[in-house]
Amino acid sequence: MKLFRTFFQSDLRYFSTKKLLLDVDVNKIRNIGILAHIDAGKTTTTERMLFYSGTINQMGEVHHGNTVTDYMTQERERGITITSAAVTFFWRSHQFNLIDTPGHIDFTMEVEQSLNVLDGAVFILDASAGVEAQTLTVWRQADRYNLPRFIFLNKMDRTDASVEHCFHSIQQKLSVTPLCLQIPIKKGGKLSGLIDILTMEKLTFSNMKLAKIALTEREDCELWSETMLLRSNLVDKISEYNETLAEKIIKEESMDNIKTMDIVGAIREETLNQNIIPVVMGSAYKNIGIQALMDAVVLYLPGPGKRSEYYNCFEDNLCAKAFKITHNKQKGTLVFVKVHNGEINKGQKIYSTTQNKNELVGRLYTAFADDFHEVEKIKSGNIGVISGLKHTKMGDFLSNSASAVQKAKEKFLKTKKSVLDDAVEDLFENKVRIPEPVFFCAIEPESAAYQTALDNALMEMQRQDPSLRVTQNCETGQTVLGGMGELHLDIIKDRILKEYKVKAKLGELQINYHETLKEKTTDTLEFCTTIGGLVQKFTIRLSIFPTGEEEKKEILVFDRTQDAAKNISAIYHKHLSAIRNGVEAALANGPRISCKVSNVQVMLHFFAVEKGTSESVITAGTTQLIQKMLQQQGTDILEPVMNIEIVIPSDYLSPLLADLSRRRSTVEEISMRENVKVVRANTPLSELQGYATIIRTLSSGTATFSMEFYKYRKMSPIDEEIAIRSVRGF
Repeated sequence: MKLFRTFFQSDLRYFSTKKLLLDVDVNKIRNIGILAHIDAGKTTTTERMLFYSGTINQMGEVHHGNTVTDYMTQERERGITITSAAVTFFWRSHQFNLIDTPGHIDFTMEVEQSLNVLDGAVFILDASAGVEAQTLTVWRQADRYNLPRFIFLNKMDRTDASVEHCFHSIQQKLSVTPLCLQIPIKKGGKLSGLIDILTMEKLTFSNMKLAKIALTEREDCELWSETMLLRSNLVDKISEYNETLAEKIIKEESMDNIKTMDIVGAIREETLNQNIIPVVMGSAYKNIGIQALMDAVVLYLPGPGKRSEYYNCFEDNLCAKAFKITHNKQKGTLVFVKVHNGEINKGQKIYSTTQNKNELVGRLYTAFADDFHEVEKIKSGNIGVISGLKHTKMGDFLSNSASAVQKAKEKFLKTKKSVLDDAVEDLFENKVRIPEPVFFCAIEPESAAYQTALDNALMEMQRQDPSLRVTQNCETGQTVLGGMGELHLDIIKDRILKEYKVKAKLGELQINYHETLKEKTTDTLEFCTTIGGLVQKFTIRLSIFPTGEEEKKEILVFDRTQDAAKNISAIYHKHLSAIRNGVEAALANGPRISCKVSNVQVMLHFFAVEKGTSESVITAGTTQLIQKMLQQQGTDILEPVMNIEIVIPSDYLSPLLADLSRRRSTVEEISMRENVKVVRANTPLSELQGYATIIRTLSSGTATFSMEFYKYRKMSPIDEEIAIRSVRGF
């Protein structure tokens, strides 16, 4: 309660506390992420937070290309965030480890890897637009990691900003209960300040300074009455979720007499339980509401202790997760980690459970975007950076040794008896979701002299960005890049040229089509041959059948009938692994256009093997059998379909809809937002190449466009022929 009191007794501009990383109590650390749709103001908000905390002396602007967190050349040239950037600063004796994330769907992997280690999140909405397409995407990502969060309504200075519209879209699209903690003060149509409903104070922001003026019934009669009513409604809504607050209301016999610190405590508790979503507001560009935003982070978002309590089973041993890898010209490969338990010391030996390898820690740093400050150790609850790790990848789980991990697992299972095996695996292995690429293209150096340098650059970039897929086409010998979109692959090419000084050419962009089986089929392979004087003999019987597109199941399943189960239970683990490898290899290339075969399952009915038969022969035979079955039964081609959202003035709606119909689009919804139309549709990705330019032409530069992956869908015979020609070239 002491913390809450201090928040309502001071009106100074700066509350930055310059402390060493090692001095901060773990309960005063906030590991937070800034998440939003494209152009909602994430980077501008981060820049203001750094300025008002006293970390930087001058604020940069995105359009000037001089912000702290947009430090890459490509980010400053294009005015967008491409890679997540971590910064550390202090506010009201609390340490903020903040990650500014990209808003573009092409860089969703950057958001995914950051969410993996955050304790809470701040969602930023454009107050004139409400919940937008990418807001929904990152909200769902935060749901998967069970992150407490609150919302900041940015751009409240705009004439078309609407609190009512934003709250309606939050309730309708996010299906959550928003709790308004502030209301705007506007004079002459311009935003001049805010009213804090909890403290009944005017917050004014002039000359970069925050002033707090208490509302009084005598001087602010109408405004005071309105705010009191809002405060009573706010307390009433929280009491529906919080029993402690409800009991205090009954005891006091009035909602007006409830103390502010009691309300704040209830809001914090229900925010952490994710029953409510607090909403604050302001304008980052106009420097309004930033201090109150940082106060909300301290008051309502958790420290690392709550989310790290699951790792207490490690006792004094290290428990950390690697969540981001980047390359620095001077310092080499840098691995960003979140320490859940114990500490990492300079020169320490650590063990990666994922790679099953020991690594030696080089130097340790705290991150400030692309600037790094060396430290001697990284303690529990903190985010830090390690140099010198050669094998660690994004998502790896780090500890002192294999025995320490095993002991922790055993202790965890004893104390958490109801926990399932897959939950233990998620806790200790930390499997990160890597999205499927939707575009691919060939890449080759301008001359053979650059080939080695290109291979090294791609290897390094793939380690940094797992959503970049690098494969070799066995038929043409070409190196093929798979990416999340046109912009993603364009950025990769630009980085290869500017960062790695390798001149390379990208081929024409191709859609990442899939194939799927038409009907169920069953077959048997009886394999017998002699290799190097040894008899290689086995028999295998498999079925392959299509599944629904919404089903995400194991590719290889087992026949559960009595006779089959008896046979399968006797199969050695090494032989099952060989069969599984054969299945995966066969489904990697379909018979029609050599694309991945998806939405299918393979069932193993019978397997018998002669002693001395190698696993590689079993794998090859399994692959051969499945490819034969696919060839005989035939496959359909699936194409990626995108959810698109277009915001366009009403005057241009008719030509837009006519254009969408030509692109095989299914219009899902047309809604009104102030004086513009919002069109949501499902459109095949093959129809959207270069669409950003087309939509600008259609609307005379007034429309905005965003998209995200929706699903794979079967194509008509005519569209299949077009797709085959685009892939084969004939």
